[in-house]
Amino acid sequence: MPASLPLVLIADPIDPAAAQQLAGGSCRVVDASAGGPALEPYLGEAWALVVRSRTKVTSELLARAPQLRIIARAGVGVDNVDLAEASRRRIRVVNAPTAATQSVAELTVALMLLLVRGLYPSIAATKGGSWNRGTHGHELAGRTVGFVGYGRIARETRSRLRNFGVTVLAHDPFLASSPDGTVLLPLPELLARSEIVSLHAALTEQNRHLMNADRIGRMPRGSYLLNVARGALVDEEALLAALDSGHLGGAALDVFEVEPPTRTALLQHPRVIPTPHLGASTVEAQARAGVHVAEELLRALRQEPLLYQVNPEVSA
Repeated sequence: MPASLPLVLIADPIDPAAAQQLAGGSCRVVDASAGGPALEPYLGEAWALVVRSRTKVTSELLARAPQLRIIARAGVGVDNVDLAEASRRRIRVVNAPTAATQSVAELTVALMLLLVRGLYPSIAATKGGSWNRGTHGHELAGRTVGFVGYGRIARETRSRLRNFGVTVLAHDPFLASSPDGTVLLPLPELLARSEIVSLHAALTEQNRHLMNADRIGRMPRGSYLLNVARGALVDEEALLAALDSGHLGGAALDVFEVEPPTRTALLQHPRVIPTPHLGASTVEAQARAGVHVAEELLRALRQEPLLYQVNPEVSA
């Protein structure tokens, strides 16, 4: 492969079919997904950088990649990319916003059922040799579910809840109206009316600790909180206090402020269901994410319009 061709540097593991697809384009592909030292020798000449969540694309990393022109995030969020610095350096940033929609929606419904039925402690107890068949848990039917953030994933979750007999509400400051007719409410009203609050918002500096002690306190006593979006949307100390006091009936967390999480009291709480940020980690979602970013990079190589650029103010 001629050394003059643009270098695509894969910093985090992606689906092998996507890497093979990239290799068929007019570029050189280097798999440095082993991380650490494997990445450094190629940063200086990289034209494109492919990442998932592990690699943090900081201003320091960007300074070591003077030839970089495009960053491809094989996933939805781009909070591991210094977007402002990338834009300042005229580097385009793309992602795969639709790849994990189905997988995260399915996980959200699964966590709702586990929480409301109280299944997680029962599973652990049964594995430990107990056989407790007493009445506990509730049906999902008849509950009110409030979505905070009402983008693709929340709407896909709502479609999967149609046959469960729930009432659905949503809050999203970026929507003037709901595309599927779901009632949109101000956040305080949504929290007060929802027995299950499910977080699906992108993380910004403005909504960090969106669910703080005051807002958690507005939720009905015995209600449930789910977070499958970004960990820093929740003040974990406030959440732990609400669980300890009995104000919240439970929480399901696929994401944490620090990952891997360090608050053992929260992880070990009997009414917390923790999962290791795996909402988008199904085989199918990862295959789609890899293919989507590979196709986007091939479009960039052909100088065609990009479909998923998150900083459109930067041109080629």
